[in-house]
Amino acid sequence: MTEPGTPDGTADADPRATIRVDSRDEGTLGEARAHRPVHLHPGFVLLVVAGGMAGALARYGLSTVLPSPGGWPLPTLVINLAGAFLLGLLLEALVRRGPDAGRLRRVRLLAGTGFMGAFTTYSTLALEATNLLGSGRSTDAVVYVAVTLLGGALATVAGIRAAAVQQSRPVNRRRGAASRPAGAEDAR
Repeated sequence: MTEPGTPDGTADADPRATIRVDSRDEGTLGEARAHRPVHLHPGFVLLVVAGGMAGALARYGLSTVLPSPGGWPLPTLVINLAGAFLLGLLLEALVRRGPDAGRLRRVRLLAGTGFMGAFTTYSTLALEATNLLGSGRSTDAVVYVAVTLLGGALATVAGIRAAAVQQSRPVNRRRGAASRPAGAEDAR
């Protein structure tokens, strides 16, 4: 990141010199640009929108397939728990692969922020819990919210753990191969 400055603001200062360029953006939807927050990059916004459209459609499709036994909101519970697990898995895998830049940032925005953000739904959770309360099923409402929140936390941890285990496997194999003496494969 470069930040040549003209702190005095003199008239002969080059206005381009005050623009911050984030080198981490090189190769992300074009060449390096003046530093802007991610939410102000049109290309990044489009990635989130595209992922969000796919996530919303996936949620809708899954909610029409899953049953709601006795009017209990099982589809939303399954969707939120699956989304929590997948988001934990995705973000941990991305963090372990490197800094949030380039392709990793694009994957995070498309699959994490966009798809998973639209796939999971806490507004529907709130609406369904309110409907359960309104229909006199307060125990169902409490169980629904508790299972969603606690299960979501556990699912996230499980996703993080799964990504950590998955990421450590190639390293362990390489370490094992490196520690074997040369010609050990031939001796078998």
